Amino acid sequence: MATQIPDLTLSTNPLSLLHKCKSLNQVTQIQAHFIKTQTHTPTFWVNKIINHCTLDPTPCSLNHAHLLYNQMPQPDTILFNFMARGYSRSHTPVQAVLLFVRAVSLGLVPDNYTFPSLLKACANGKALEEGKQVHCVAIKYGLSECEYIYPALINMYTACDNMGLARFVFDRIKERCVVTYNAIITGYVRNNLPNDALLMFREMQVGCVRPSDVTMLSVLSACALLGALDTGKWVHEYVEASGFDQYVKVNTALIDMYTKCGSLDDAVSVFEKMAVRDTQAWSAMIMAYAIYGLGRKAISLFEMMRKERITPDEVTILGLLYACNHSGLADECLTYFQNMKRKFGISPGIKHYGCVLDALGRAGRLEDACKFIEKVPKPTPILWRTLLSACSSHGNLELGRKALAQIFEMDQSHGGDYVIFSNMCSRAGKREEAIYTRKLMKDRGVMKVPGCSVIEIKNQVHEFFSGDCTQVGYLDLHRSVDKLFDELKLSGYKPDVSLVVHLDMKDDKKEVTLRYHSEKLAVTFGLLNSRPGETIRVKKNLRICGDCHSAFKLISLVCDRQIFVRDMNRFHHFASGKCSCGDYW
Repeated sequence: MATQIPDLTLSTNPLSLLHKCKSLNQVTQIQAHFIKTQTHTPTFWVNKIINHCTLDPTPCSLNHAHLLYNQMPQPDTILFNFMARGYSRSHTPVQAVLLFVRAVSLGLVPDNYTFPSLLKACANGKALEEGKQVHCVAIKYGLSECEYIYPALINMYTACDNMGLARFVFDRIKERCVVTYNAIITGYVRNNLPNDALLMFREMQVGCVRPSDVTMLSVLSACALLGALDTGKWVHEYVEASGFDQYVKVNTALIDMYTKCGSLDDAVSVFEKMAVRDTQAWSAMIMAYAIYGLGRKAISLFEMMRKERITPDEVTILGLLYACNHSGLADECLTYFQNMKRKFGISPGIKHYGCVLDALGRAGRLEDACKFIEKVPKPTPILWRTLLSACSSHGNLELGRKALAQIFEMDQSHGGDYVIFSNMCSRAGKREEAIYTRKLMKDRGVMKVPGCSVIEIKNQVHEFFSGDCTQVGYLDLHRSVDKLFDELKLSGYKPDVSLVVHLDMKDDKKEVTLRYHSEKLAVTFGLLNSRPGETIRVKKNLRICGDCHSAFKLISLVCDRQIFVRDMNRFHHFASGKCSCGDYW
């Protein structure tokens, strides 16, 4: 039976009950009361109900609001603004623009509050062309330079991946405030341009514009994207000096930054100093242990979290599954996955399925992994890709062929799929199938993502691409790499030429190709440009290859250096000839 609100006849002002309504049924009871009693004009109560229905809209409440809006003979600007706000927060945001076109044709005159909602709708719908049109209309009405609209314009363009136009708008602002700076800095981070975000933060300081906690969240995200520890520590000092360390979210961002910049000790220190920890803070620390391969510590922290009666969410469980996965705890991973719904009421998402599948695959339980993926409601290419990678690691060509077929039914544009399977065929002696797979990749115009690694030296970030020798200084760097690896051979290094994908290349040429992987270039650059004994930290966009992994273990021993490499999956801490992952990655 539907829940009813209190007897409206006993209330002098039924609208005072509107904010207590938790369902559309309750809202319509109030609406029915006004229709029946006619105590107010329709315009009065329709405004109130539409406002309520669009604050936190559901498909049903937004549809009801739209029906009421359509029944108004001449809906005014305020009423339209309610509707635009509602659609901007919905799953069909671009409907706000369609409604605007109709409203303007009927004589609507927009105001300062109209365009921010319309631009937010275009941002959420990634509707760049519609956003440009809204921008033009705002100019036509003389409202494009309103303080409310500038941040909305920047946000719209950055959400639509057009930083050029976002910067164009920003540069036109004569008096920039913290809100506009936040919009452009967040945009740079969103578009994976962390260096530009940090430069904008420094400009903000030069201009004496005081940042907010939102600013610091974006700046810390930029440091995390770069893997720039020294810059991150400087930002941390600024956070403490400015009093932003009182914010739980800022501390959580600090944990994430230190984790991704290769300093787990600093992440732990921030976590332990927090006076208040919410679910997100606990989740960030659990994920930190996870990507460093410290599964038991992550589990221990999770149990401590439960004892303190902090409710886990889907991110917490994801971190826990990730920790089990990267620590070889396949059974524990399955157990926590099975408890998600039963104990914590959390429905698994595709990433949760992926963690369990990866854990089974890494453990060599390929048949179990295959049965698991077949139980997933709607398996994605990513899940089948995970199985393909596991098949490659354990040399199961038959199951790998099945996984590739499933992937190609959904997505044929990922270069890594072709490369992995072609390598599997080569190792299995299936040369013709390997050549066919490579030809298929070429015929479909699919390109492999090039390996890229970055390293921060003296507060400057340097970027390297595998095999690239076009940049200034690369020739000298290649010579240094050659010298280093010739010396490593004397200490037992043997290049794994089986990892090189070119089928007709001789072993000596394959060895040269291995030497110039981006992470090797970055680590060698770090050795040349840092003090003896100084830790080297590198970030790579792809999974670290087996040959680089073996080489870095030896370099850490021979050169007496600690080396941190953050790849697309996790951290590797090389020290004294060993890696923190225990060669399980």
